[in-house]
Amino acid sequence: MDDSANLSPQIEQAFGPQGLGILTVKGVPGYPALRRRLLLLAERLAALPADITQRLEDPDSLWNIGWSRGREALADGQLDVHKASFYANPLLDCPDADAIAAARFPSYCRPNLWPDEELPELRAAFRDLGVLIISVGLLLAGHCDRYAAARAAALLANPEGHTLGKADAGAEGDWCGWHRDHGSLTGLTAALFVRRGQEVAAPDARAGLHVRDRGGRVVRAALPADHLAFQMGEAMQVQSGGLLQATPHCVRAAGGPSAAGVARNAFAVFMQPRWDEPLEAPAGAAAEQVGIPRWRPGLTFGEFAELTVRDYYQPAAPAKEDVTG
Repeated sequence: MDDSANLSPQIEQAFGPQGLGILTVKGVPGYPALRRRLLLLAERLAALPADITQRLEDPDSLWNIGWSRGREALADGQLDVHKASFYANPLLDCPDADAIAAARFPSYCRPNLWPDEELPELRAAFRDLGVLIISVGLLLAGHCDRYAAARAAALLANPEGHTLGKADAGAEGDWCGWHRDHGSLTGLTAALFVRRGQEVAAPDARAGLHVRDRGGRVVRAALPADHLAFQMGEAMQVQSGGLLQATPHCVRAAGGPSAAGVARNAFAVFMQPRWDEPLEAPAGAAAEQVGIPRWRPGLTFGEFAELTVRDYYQPAAPAKEDVTG
């Protein structure tokens, strides 16, 4: 991605009022090999004994560091037991936060937890792919900034000129229910499907990542294996005054006999402001333009994020169902 190029037409096509809310980048050097390297490790991570994964849990971070399974609440209030997640900061093993910030924002200031003895390859594979995705995301964020700045005057002059999207609940999102990410940008890999350690084809053409555009149309986002995808988060929606809107999305589970024993492995990098950074809309932007009910002027990103995280996570007994994706 050329930082000097004018990508406003592509930003408009992907994230503008008529856009689907997702953009892909191809031709990133080294990406295909790093993607495969990490996603093949996911099955081994999920197969670690329960006493090891329990050691990798961090309830103080509301399960935003380390192992998380059966902790996220879906739109209907049920706990999501159909997938397992592993969270870490690919840039810093221990964020630079004082004791007050660490206590106030534990979801972002807790140290990473790694299974170094049981799966020593994971740390480097996770970091290498995460850093690459962030480097591309930073370039994209710069293009989004320039697009938003160029459109800001027109947006403020015509506050009814766009339609706010809705992330309605839906029964079809049975691996990961309908939601919006609350950061700035989310970088996504295409999923890799594995059965007994071997890569296999996607078992169900109707399953996978689905997004909803501003008109309410639901589309399956079929990502090529060598493409990086990026979605907008709510922080970017606030900071653009609603011009760039967070992408409602879900992951639908595969069905049918061919899906038996197949794991869906994917990697997402959530890029966001620092926890102490004010989360402000452009001057003159009205709350209805911003379109995020949890946001109000004066919040830092950390405060906004904690409001969000506590809606998704709650203490619960460990889930007992098998991991299917």
